Amino acid sequence: MVAPGMMRALRKNKTLRYGVPMLLLVVGGSFGLREFSQIRYDAVNIKIDPELEKKLKGNKISLESEYEKIKDSTFEDWKNIRGPRPWEDPDLLQGRNPETLKTKTA
Repeated sequence: MVAPGMMRALRKNKTLRYGVPMLLLVVGGSFGLREFSQIRYDAVNIKIDPELEKKLKGNKISLESEYEKIKDSTFEDWKNIRGPRPWEDPDLLQGRNPETLKTKTA
């Protein structure tokens, strides 16, 4: 059994109180970081199913093809509607009448 005087001296020792936990954190963190970074390299080596790979390669969507889809669209009637803030009533903000909404739900 350790004498009370010895325990008091160990509690006051700054190296044991702060240094040892810091060293454990640094050394343990490096081992933990090594394990987590290894997961990234292991994930690169996983092979994909050949059928899925064919589907992914066959589905070619480019920026130009998406532009061609929407270039003839008219945005003349488009209206910018701001979303409600938490303290605001969303129906009043977006131009809807709350009385008509109450009659629809009743």
